[in-house]
Amino acid sequence: MRIITLIENSLGDNKNLICEHGLSFFIQSSEFNILFDTGKSENFIKNAHNMNIDLNKTNYIIISHAHYDHGNGLKSFTQNFTIRPKIILSEYFFLNGKKYYYNKNSAENDKKLHYIGVNFDEKFLKENSFKVQYITLDETEIEKGIYVFTNFKSYYDFEKLNPNMKVKTNESFETDTFKDEICIGIDTPKGLLILLGCSHPGILNMIKSIEFKSNKNIFGIIGGTHLMEASENRIEKTVVEFKKMNIKILGPSHCTGASAYSKLKNSCDNFFVNSTGSSLSIP
Repeated sequence: MRIITLIENSLGDNKNLICEHGLSFFIQSSEFNILFDTGKSENFIKNAHNMNIDLNKTNYIIISHAHYDHGNGLKSFTQNFTIRPKIILSEYFFLNGKKYYYNKNSAENDKKLHYIGVNFDEKFLKENSFKVQYITLDETEIEKGIYVFTNFKSYYDFEKLNPNMKVKTNESFETDTFKDEICIGIDTPKGLLILLGCSHPGILNMIKSIEFKSNKNIFGIIGGTHLMEASENRIEKTVVEFKKMNIKILGPSHCTGASAYSKLKNSCDNFFVNSTGSSLSIP
């Protein structure tokens, strides 16, 4: 099995690729292929073509949560390919999908709230003949050794929700609890490898939840940790907890932020530089 980062905020050695604020992974195996998140545009498709990855062989599309930078590329996939892989979403993907960001520094009150949700709805999926599996259970095995996790609990009091992340319910705006967030777990001989979209519920909360749900050792973590807006105190505490967990592969990316990225890279062994074009093989 191989995990390829089709798009991410940073660019690796292959300068022919495109990077953007977004995330998309391709999980490639001899039996099935999974597209995990689709970035915010068609650029992940261009990168796949430049890396000789055939997205026509995609069996599943899994979208981690209902933010534009993880799901808006789906429309481009629909326009570029005739295949219709099974789509896997949280049961709350659309129920909790009217997402906004509150910019308190905006000079005009009517421009403080910016829509940051996806550009499609259930009607779009139905009209384009997608079969959708909505995840309800804490742990769902979609293929042998491939799991989707959700319903994350709060274990660390310093992992607070961001009050600027809003969700619209009826006519009111509330702090987004990100109950629509899901992630992928992959069995390896050394434990679970976790692929993350953005970790809005808290990266440590998610890991601890998965440990309890699966009763398995966490071998590695790759993806967004959403520490870009975290305080230095929270980042320091996160580094301490990571070191306690003895995680062997740590590949933070996308929404990790420069400060957290630097501290994790300097403090944690087996740091994996995950950028656009990166590839990781799993035995």
